Amino acid sequence: MSDAAPRILLVDTPQGPCAQLLGRWGAAEFGQRAQWRVLQAQLRACPAQGAQAPGWDLRGLQWLDHVGAQLLWNHWGRAWPQRLQLTDAQRGMFERVARFTAEAPPPARWSAAAQIDWLGVLVLRALGHALQLLELLGQLALDMLRLVRAPRRAPWRDISGHMYRMGATALPITALVGFLIGVVLAYLLSLQLRQFGAESFIVNILGISLIRELGPMLGAILVAGRSGSAITAQIGVMRVTEELDAMRVMGIPHGFRLVLPRALALALAMPLISVWTTLAALTGGMLAADVSMGVSPAYFVQAMPAAVKFSNLTLALSKSVVFGLLIALIGCHWGLRVKPNTQSLGEGTTASVVTSVTMVILVDALFAVAFKNIGI
Repeated sequence: MSDAAPRILLVDTPQGPCAQLLGRWGAAEFGQRAQWRVLQAQLRACPAQGAQAPGWDLRGLQWLDHVGAQLLWNHWGRAWPQRLQLTDAQRGMFERVARFTAEAPPPARWSAAAQIDWLGVLVLRALGHALQLLELLGQLALDMLRLVRAPRRAPWRDISGHMYRMGATALPITALVGFLIGVVLAYLLSLQLRQFGAESFIVNILGISLIRELGPMLGAILVAGRSGSAITAQIGVMRVTEELDAMRVMGIPHGFRLVLPRALALALAMPLISVWTTLAALTGGMLAADVSMGVSPAYFVQAMPAAVKFSNLTLALSKSVVFGLLIALIGCHWGLRVKPNTQSLGEGTTASVVTSVTMVILVDALFAVAFKNIGI
């Protein structure tokens, strides 16, 4: 143990046992776990009150800050010990600690009524979010009717711009992730299928899993984290900079100019992203199957149409449209709820991504159960 380590040395004096404090008693020394554990054991061996309480001698300390003084003051039961030897500077520090030390608030008692109330608040908040999403969906339906009745007045430039930013710029990352997922799946399947001599069935398994489930869901999750957060951040910044208030003053509807272009663009882009991600995953799986199992790409391409029905692709595209629409609505919902401060903007963006990813997985599970029961 170094000389600077905080420690307590019990010595016998004519007045009785005395605890001599040595070393540096500061926040930096207490932050070292080994020294702190040793010091805790020594403090427990030195009772602060009672007949067995020793005296305290602080004059040998190399350093004492307010953290060390607070530790000792709490150990003494927030009262001066009967026998205490210290310097004038140390006494002044302890007097300041004693003056500004406040009683800790009592711990909150567990209450069943409070827990029920907390649960009720969560339910009411969830209902509020669901109601606002329903209002957004209804307003989107009305805006679509307006778009059909007057297509020349539609924000086509905004729609095309959002399609490019949410769709075209997402192709590299979705292709990379899809390709790697296909490689991983093919290698894992090869380890199992080779044991049973069923190498040819890798086409069926990869085709069904990637085209029907993983391709659309993987693309939707990437878009939810990439574009869903961007939607919330864009609209949230408009709230912070009071652009939304300016639009309301000028009579520009938020739904037609903000929600409709993003929802329509993402609903149109998501099926294309889904197909692109699926093709990249199939390419990765095909190459990995050729390397690990000897299944040639020619056989892979030839056997794919017979292994995967066209209804699976139709289902995947239908799910992708729903995914894109819901991701855009959730992003707009959280963006419109942002308050004019940066903390609310960060919280809204985080909540948007979490809600979108959860929604994608939940809706995908609902689609799987629903279409399984009707034989598709």
